[in-house]
This record gives sequence, structure tokens and C-alpha cells, in this order.
Amino acid sequence: MVDLFAEISAEMRASLAGVDDWGPSGLRPDQYTIDLATDAIAVERLTEAGLAVLSEESGVTRPSVDDDELLIVVDPIDGSTNASQGLPWFATSFCALDADGPLAAYVVNQATGDQWSAVRGGGALRNGEAISPSAVESIGDAIVAVSGLASEHLGWKQFRCYGAAALDICSVADGTFDGFMDLSVDAHGGWDYMGALLVLREAGGALIDAHGRELVVRSHEARRTPLAAATPELLKHLQSAFAQHLAPS
Repeated sequence: MVDLFAEISAEMRASLAGVDDWGPSGLRPDQYTIDLATDAIAVERLTEAGLAVLSEESGVTRPSVDDDELLIVVDPIDGSTNASQGLPWFATSFCALDADGPLAAYVVNQATGDQWSAVRGGGALRNGEAISPSAVESIGDAIVAVSGLASEHLGWKQFRCYGAAALDICSVADGTFDGFMDLSVDAHGGWDYMGALLVLREAGGALIDAHGRELVVRSHEARRTPLAAATPELLKHLQSAFAQHLAPS
């Protein structure tokens, strides 16, 4: 499954090399022509393989998909605004779900070729090498990637806002960042974080919804607020910081 995802991602990356129009699609806000072009490649290849697909851009390929049926959740371009601006932080993300949840995942930075992968029970890899998160436990020692705007300083050592949740969370898995916070409530669909979820959990980190909901969703309409951390201790600090962020001043 991971090999299939890698093959499709490589085909998508090759297609980007010939793109002249990196602008908006004009069909809906924050959608770009590259989103549609790469989505067409992914959906065609996956459906040809007999797989049901849930894509950010085109929804679910079958009217009804049972919870025990293999479903491929794909974000053709996560960080398409970055891509349109020439910023090298945008990804393709795949996650295969079965009745027990995430089974196999593959996330690739399409600008650099760096790739993260995981299979349930098999650990996580970056560019073929085993990875693990940092050991940071205190938010005061943490470099935290964020999505959205903080209401105030939330106690971290430093923060970064790069604009592609899949890559941000995978970067917690490999120790580049210590944590990730979605500060814009319910801004992310499952395709944004599902592949990275398995990578992070298999690496030894933690990813939760800030409101305690199940993160593994099969609906195109579902939205979540992910928080990711290298350690359980840091996760508790991020949860407290998120509550502080939401509290009225």
C-alpha cells in the first residue's frame, strides 16, 4: 500500500513540474488549479486499483462506504497556498483506513521530496530511516508549530506557522518540532492530518482532538482541531494552552 502511495505521489510531483498556472481554480475559496490536477491523478489511480477514496477535492468516490471497507483518505496538495507562492512546504498525504483505523500512511513534501511513512504496528520512517519524537516535556522548552493565530503568548519557547498540517505533524514525529497546535477551531478535515496521525503515533508521539472527539473520520463534512506532542507531558501543557487561547479575555 505504501509503495502504491509513493508511486502515485511521484506521478503527481512530475505533473507539477509542467504546471504554468499555480493560481486559484475559481470554483471555491482557497482551491487552486494544482489541487484539481493532482486530485484527478490520485483518484484515477486509486479507483483503478479497486479502492474507495475520500479526497478533500472530490469527496467520496462511492455513495456508501462501510466502516469495515478499506478507504483511502487523500489530500492531493496540503499547503496549496504555499505551493502557489513558491514556498517549499506543501505535501501530498495518503492514509488507508480499515475497520481498526489507520493501517498505512505516506506523506511527502512535494517541494523537497522528503517522505514519511508508517504501517500500523511497524514504526515510522522518514526517507527510509526510523524516526522518533523529541523528549521535550515542558511547553517552555518546546518549539511548537501552529495553524492559525494565537490570542496571546501561550508559554512556548518558540513557535512556527508553516501552513501545511500534514508536514507540521510529521515534523513532530521526527523531532523537528516538539508539538503542533491548531488554533483555528475545527479548521481541518481528516485528509489534513490522517496520514500524519499514523506516522506520529507509530513514531511514539501523541495526536488528539482538542475537544476530545475521535480523530479517525470517514466523512467529508467532519472537521477537527488536532493537537500533537512529542510526549504525554507536553500534550497536557498544550491542552492547557489551548484552553487559555479559547478563554475570553
